[in-house]
Order: sequence, then C-alpha cells, then structure tokens
Amino acid sequence: MTDSDLEDFLILRALDDPITESELEAAGEQSGETLEELRDEGVGIRWVDSEVLTNENGKITGTFCHYRAEGTDAVREHAERAGLPATRIDRRGEPLEGE
Repeated sequence: MTDSDLEDFLILRALDDPITESELEAAGEQSGETLEELRDEGVGIRWVDSEVLTNENGKITGTFCHYRAEGTDAVREHAERAGLPATRIDRRGEPLEGE
C-alpha cells in the first residue's frame, strides 16, 4: 500500500484523568511500537503529528492526532492495541487559510 492510498484522519483522544509529560511519553512509545506491528501485518497506517491539550494547571487532558490510514478500522485497531482512547475519529478536511 502506498502513501497515496491512505486517507487523513484526525483523532481526539480525551483523557478521563489528566496525565503527566512522562506518562504521555510512555504512551507515545507504545503508540509507535503498535504502529510498527500493524505495518508489519500489512495495515496501512502512519502517524503525522499530534497536538497536546492541557488544563489550567498544565496537566495533559488529551491530544488531537493526525494519522494517515487505510480507513477508520485501522485507526481504531491501533488505538485498541496501544491502549489509547479514540474518543472521536474524523476524516480531515481541507485546512482553513487565514492569519
């Protein structure tokens, strides 16, 4: 599967309880390992980038992640195997232009 066969998805990962930076780093490592496993199995998926959401105390409350994947099933499988929430999965639209 080539990159042009993949679609862009945005995933909201809302956390029930805030986490620390080190917990976020551990989740990122698990995510990367799971992505490698899925690709080894022939699943078309790759991480593009993530934005971190924080509360007024600076604790991490979630992320918005951008993935390229063959479909929502691949995104859900990744989240389940990696032990990450996938509160909402949507196809990415065209970015807005402006300031």
